[in-house]
Amino acid sequence: MTGTAIRFGTSGWRARIADQFTFDNVRRLTQAVAGHLVEAGEGGKGVVVGYDTRFLSERFAEAAAEVLAGNGLPVFLSTRDVPTPVVAHAVLDRGAAAGVNITASHNPGEDNGVKVSGSHGGPILPEVARAIEARVAALSGWRTMPLGEAREKGLVTDADFSEAYLAHCRRLVDLAAIGRARLKVVVDVIYGVARGYLDRLLQEAGAEVTLLRGERDVTFGGHPPEPAAEYLAPLIEAVRASGAHLGLATDGDADRFGVVDRDGTVFAPNPTLALILRHLLRHRGWRGGVARSVATTHLLDALARAHGCPLLETPVGFKYLGDLITRGEAIFGGEESGGMGLQGHPPEKDGILANLLVAEVVAVEGASLKALLERLYGEVGRLLSVRVNVPLSEQVARDLPARLATPPGTLGGWEVRRVETTDGLKLHFDGGSWCLVRPSGTEPVARLYVEAPTDADLARLRDAALEHFFG
Repeated sequence: MTGTAIRFGTSGWRARIADQFTFDNVRRLTQAVAGHLVEAGEGGKGVVVGYDTRFLSERFAEAAAEVLAGNGLPVFLSTRDVPTPVVAHAVLDRGAAAGVNITASHNPGEDNGVKVSGSHGGPILPEVARAIEARVAALSGWRTMPLGEAREKGLVTDADFSEAYLAHCRRLVDLAAIGRARLKVVVDVIYGVARGYLDRLLQEAGAEVTLLRGERDVTFGGHPPEPAAEYLAPLIEAVRASGAHLGLATDGDADRFGVVDRDGTVFAPNPTLALILRHLLRHRGWRGGVARSVATTHLLDALARAHGCPLLETPVGFKYLGDLITRGEAIFGGEESGGMGLQGHPPEKDGILANLLVAEVVAVEGASLKALLERLYGEVGRLLSVRVNVPLSEQVARDLPARLATPPGTLGGWEVRRVETTDGLKLHFDGGSWCLVRPSGTEPVARLYVEAPTDADLARLRDAALEHFFG
């Protein structure tokens, strides 16, 4: 059977609704997942199926459940829209073989997608993704069973995954410390799935919580449900107007976090990750491997060195970080795109947990994030970072591969000290400065990442890289 070629990107498969993202393509992909699990002898363990707040997501989830049931696989079907990290936890909690979540995460509302989790609770690794893609391409059809019949036969069980996940978070976060600090927090879920999770736990802790954009809007207010500065104006305004200690945001499927300091300043993921790691090392006494993607701040490297922890670098994609956590090689994994995971937690990035830990940091330290970052700089040195998204025009797509294949010896007057090709092209310079260029795995853009110790060096290196690679 021929059809759309389904390819997994950095985090699952995503496409435009009614163009490539159709019911039949969701059925094709689900049939391939079912076939893979049956062949591996894991089908009897069942599959957790969830969905986000996008247009028709619950119907796509039902279609996936019907195909899984049609192949004889038990299904635990979420009774409401659900965060990706909650699906990951449910896979582990129920001993399931996999998780299938209908979501396009932070993509615009016109898109939808499918994220597949393995039995370890984290994203499937590339070799599994390739095997499923090959199976999709070779399909001659799919098997399905009407939802009503599947429920009658006990193959589909409607399930609420929230309570088990919330209980797990209560064990990981010092909610008592948050309560003692009497924090005032604004929570912005950007019309996504985190309502009833992040706001609820903070309220339970004793924080004063204001919830923003908690209703369903399949357009996400007309912009992507991404907790980036350009989309957080309501949160910034609410923090300033209410005198809150913090503003905390999540993306469409709550695997990414966004943070606003008490003065309304948006705190980028890189320094936020560094503050969380600093807290775990200094105040909780954690020790072990610290993992980051190749595009993530080297502040994590400096903290790891200062506390005698090994630093592990991976390609972009939380599946790689999650794998290190699963194997016990890392206690912490961070991505500059707003992803964080921990030991003792499903190996999936979790914006809810990350935000709760930010609240814990502020509660324990009794200071603003800005003040805490200055303390961190005083301990391990200053590094500033920026990411630039360059639209992947025909010319950029045509010229970029050759430019990446021939690294320059100097850039902006700096000598290139080391070249790295873990994922894209990363150039290292003296003083801890570096830049990375790579095509995005989730959006039609090329990304430039730059880090340097001063604002002037950061701007100079950014401009030189833009000119060299995209000029």
